[in-house]
Amino acid sequence: MTGFARVQVRVHDLLSYTLSVKSVNHRFLDVQLRIPNGMDALEVEMRKAIKDSLVRGHVDLTLSVDRTMLQKAGFNRELVAGYVAAFMAARDEFGLTGEPDLNTILRLPGALQSENRSDDDLAILADSVRQQIGPLLDELKIMRAREGESLAEILNTTLDRLTEATNGVAELRPEIEQRFQDRLAQRLTAATGPDFNRQRLLEEVAVIVERSDVAEELARMHTHVGHFRELLAAGGEVGKKLDFLLQEMNREANTMLSKTGGVGGKGTRMTELGLAMKSEIEKAREQIQNVE
Repeated sequence: MTGFARVQVRVHDLLSYTLSVKSVNHRFLDVQLRIPNGMDALEVEMRKAIKDSLVRGHVDLTLSVDRTMLQKAGFNRELVAGYVAAFMAARDEFGLTGEPDLNTILRLPGALQSENRSDDDLAILADSVRQQIGPLLDELKIMRAREGESLAEILNTTLDRLTEATNGVAELRPEIEQRFQDRLAQRLTAATGPDFNRQRLLEEVAVIVERSDVAEELARMHTHVGHFRELLAAGGEVGKKLDFLLQEMNREANTMLSKTGGVGGKGTRMTELGLAMKSEIEKAREQIQNVE
């Protein structure tokens, strides 16, 4: 589920930072941290805080420190002194004129250096971040919850269309069943000729038709839809459960399609409704990747 939160903190006049966290859709919890070097202990704590707060999503957490606050500029005295001495020695030896160019000297590799401030600054920074990570994750969860409310509306609308298609199949079921029985009886009659045991034939037809009945699939589909709505209303960490329910719904839709295929007539409409059910289920599965 997507979300974003950020906080900017000035610890003191020489130390400030920005802590930001964003999440995007992912089936599992995938955490990526970007923090300054030398803060390994803090990294472990932040990973744990994220895992304790969130269940799913690709989460990026970034700690950006104003580098001027943690470092002060310096230069490599030995390198600069060696360059100046070599310049002046060459000038005197060959009778040349000129003075060393400071801009040229400082462009030499390694001429400029950054001197880290004391470890006290890193400790102060870490303490401040620890205080901010909890409220920051709470803000992220609030944004994700708002998106979840909108997503629940979308999913409920999808379920409405799925239920409508399921009801359509239920309405066609008696007629399709009779058509299937008639067609099967005609084919068997044509295959066996006039001399056959009609009662025995009808019994066999009834068995085959019963195996082709979709009543159980329709009942399970309605049950799955109802359970899905209950989980949506309850909230919480339901993403994996909803994904499992959609797999079951897709299985029921496939079974209905396999049982009613090739009947002809309104059987074509039955196939259309079955495909519509699968389409709505697939749309819901795409959205479920956003649910925690």
